This record gives sequence, C-alpha cells and structure tokens, in this order.
Amino acid sequence: MSHAVDDPEAGTQAPHLDFEGTTPYEDYVQADVLTHLQHPLSDDPGEMAFLVTTQVMELWFTLIVHEWQTAAQCLRQDDLPGAMAALKRSTYELSSLNASWEPLAHLTPAQFNSYRSALGEGSGFQSAMYRRMEFLLGEKSASMLVPHRGAPRVHAELEKALHEPSLYDEVLRFLARRGEEIPADVLDRDVSKLYQPDAQVETVWADAYAQRPEGEVVRLGEALTEVAELVWRWRNDHLVATRRAMGSKVGTGGSAGVAWLEKRAAKNVFPELWTARSRV
Repeated sequence: MSHAVDDPEAGTQAPHLDFEGTTPYEDYVQADVLTHLQHPLSDDPGEMAFLVTTQVMELWFTLIVHEWQTAAQCLRQDDLPGAMAALKRSTYELSSLNASWEPLAHLTPAQFNSYRSALGEGSGFQSAMYRRMEFLLGEKSASMLVPHRGAPRVHAELEKALHEPSLYDEVLRFLARRGEEIPADVLDRDVSKLYQPDAQVETVWADAYAQRPEGEVVRLGEALTEVAELVWRWRNDHLVATRRAMGSKVGTGGSAGVAWLEKRAAKNVFPELWTARSRV
C-alpha cells in the first residue's frame, strides 16, 4: 500500500512516495533498463557521451519508423489527415534526432581516437533500425541485409521491410486512387528495389503545384518535402561530424568513411518533389 506524505515546506500534500515494488513510472518507462545499457570499453570519459548519444539516436530511429509506418497505413486506408499527422510528428522527431549530433559534432581527431578502437568493427551503417528508415524512404538494397544474417529476428524484420511498399510507394498509390496519372509501371514496380525517379510522376507533382497550390496533393507534397529536407540535414550533419573527427580515413567497420557519407548526402529522397519545383 502507498502512503501520502506531508511536505511541511510546501504546505500541501506531497506525491505518493512509498510503493510495494517498483514505481509506476519505472514500470512504464523501464528507466532502470535504459540507464544500465551503457558499458564503455575504454577508460576515456568521452566514450560515455558517444555511447549514450548513439543509443538515443537508435530510440529516435525506432520512433520515426513507427510514425512513417503509421503514415503508410493511413494512406492505404485513404486517411489523409491521419497520414499528415504522423508525418508532422515525424518532423519534430527528426529535428530532435538531428540535434543529437551536438555532443559529437565537435570531436577532434585525438578525442575520437581515444576510444575509437572500442568500436572494433562496429559502424553506424550496421544499424538495423536506420536501415528500416531508409527502406521506408524507398532506398531499398537487399545487400544491406547481409550484416544481419547472424541475428535471425532482426534479419527477418528487415527482409519483411524490404519487400513491403515504402512510404513513397504508398503516397503514389494514394495519388493514383485520387485520380492522378501515376504510371502503371511505377504502381506495379518491384518494391524491393531502389526507387527510381519517373518523369510522369514529376509531371503530376509539377501540375499540382502549378494548378492547385492550395490542394491536398500539395499539402501532402509539402509534408513529404519537410521530411526529405530533415533527412538531408541528418546526412549532412553526419558527414560534417565524421569529417571533423576523422578526416578521410577509412571508417569503422571497413566503410569508406567520408566518401560513403558524401555519396549518401548527395541523394534526395522523394526525388520528383525536388525536380518538379523547377517546372512551376
């Protein structure tokens, strides 16, 4: 049984402090689990900041995947307000994700080197949840499942995501059901492959922006553009932080480091939304 305790300083009844087991807050948030997941492998005090920041990023990835899956499901059900709400929430979360770079953005090479060896073959491109984010954006690649063959549950989740329509696929199918002239080969494409820009899809967006600037197609397009811009900012922040910490050296896990990130940062998601603007 819990008991109320009087707070003589406040002159009001204090919250319940006595619980038979763990607190309801702990039961819900699992804070004790979260705050004991950090196991630095070096003696450098800076490694803790790297480890916690990376774990926080993984939590943001998880939430953003949830929002984009929600948006995709709403679009399948022709629930545009629900999809728009999920997309809007994801922009707040993407902004918070991007802000997570701040503790790592100013590392000198010497500071990073002091615990870099603790990462071993570990690298951010191995993140399964980030891969699910990219799959939802239409950036599919079966080869990216290879690192996860030793983790059956994770591999199965990624394989399922690989063969599901991306968020952008669901957007284009929604537009087609609303009467927009989305080509059949785009609607029927192999969704396990990387999405390729299509000239007719660009025309659909360009016509909507030019002829119906206040319409629902443009509102959806702008919500997606906001997402795409924040994804681009994430990639660029990652690039700059990496370049500052390690220059052009080979990345952890054998990746090309900065060269790999430069290639990723040069790409836009939802590509026709960007190219269509030149035609309005």
